[in-house]
Amino acid sequence: MGRIYNGMPAKDLGTEGWRKPWSGGNGGSCLEAMKLSDGRVALRQSTDPDGPALIYTPYEIETFIRGAKAGAADFLLPDQPESRA
Repeated sequence: MGRIYNGMPAKDLGTEGWRKPWSGGNGGSCLEAMKLSDGRVALRQSTDPDGPALIYTPYEIETFIRGAKAGAADFLLPDQPESRA
């Protein structure tokens, strides 16, 4: 595999290894994740598997997940008011 970079076509990362960490009644529109061999994580939109992949470091993913669990990302939910922080 060539150079892995943020925004690269997800199809260039291959088809094996993509997982849907969670899924629900959203009509199949899910985020898919792949853990890369160097520890980074690639994310893509399941409805656009050939679209861009966003590449995050382990620290960035850990920080986001911990923050989301603590409620720091609740403002992204459609039924939540925008935070003025």
